[in-house]
Amino acid sequence: MRIAENWKDYRLLDATEGMKLESWGEHLLVRPDPQIIWKSPEYSDKWNKADGVYHRSQKGGGNWEFRRKLPESWNISYKDLRFVIRPTGFKHTGLFPEQAVNWDLMSGLIKNAGREINVLNLFAYTGGATLACAAAGARVAHVDASKGMVAWARDNARASGLEEKPIRWLVDDCEKFVRREIKRGRKYDAVVMDPPSYGRGPGGEVWKLEDCVYDLVKLCAGVLSDDPLFFLLNSYTTGLSPSVMAYILGDVICKQYGGEVTADEIGLPVEATGRSLPCGSTAVWKK
Repeated sequence: MRIAENWKDYRLLDATEGMKLESWGEHLLVRPDPQIIWKSPEYSDKWNKADGVYHRSQKGGGNWEFRRKLPESWNISYKDLRFVIRPTGFKHTGLFPEQAVNWDLMSGLIKNAGREINVLNLFAYTGGATLACAAAGARVAHVDASKGMVAWARDNARASGLEEKPIRWLVDDCEKFVRREIKRGRKYDAVVMDPPSYGRGPGGEVWKLEDCVYDLVKLCAGVLSDDPLFFLLNSYTTGLSPSVMAYILGDVICKQYGGEVTADEIGLPVEATGRSLPCGSTAVWKK
């Protein structure tokens, strides 16, 4: 497991019985996490000091209980990147801090490439990967179907002083966008994919990532340049193991470009216990 242990503004303080206690800058939040199936004691003394607790509803969704007045949003930093944090009605804050290990990996590959790198970031959410790649010197196409998430990503770019970087902000269906890019003959040196576990197709049909991921990777391979740098596939789907994602990238990408694939879980250190919380999986193809 690769652990995101270089944070200063974010800390995972404790985790037990389906909940995690987190420090986001100056504010403490308690949020549910389905991976936390253990029932250990509450080792941290800060659980009762949380500013906000997210309660899940048995009918789906949930709501925040704010015990202290919080600002509508605030900023936290990771190295030279700054992010706008805002608790949403779906328990999220606009950032997945475990992804910092992938930001560092991509940044290093881009900086060491010795040439300009064009990156396609699909299902790009609030732009953590976009900002990391742009700060490392890449040109980035940031694609997400949610207009609100793209606007949030642009706020993060402004907060990070990266608003003038060569980033294309695109509100679009990722699959449709890739198909059009293939027709246009546009190529990218790197692809980043972080698709949701569930989604809806153009006709409203429900799709599951496990059923669609192979075809999605195969489609996106069609926009790779003649000398690609990397292809990164991330997933929070519990039924999609790192080994399965590695096999898919190996079958689709290595067959044409050679190179190697690595895959593992990514996670966050739990301060109270010294253990690590698994937070999804990533497979990476590198030339």
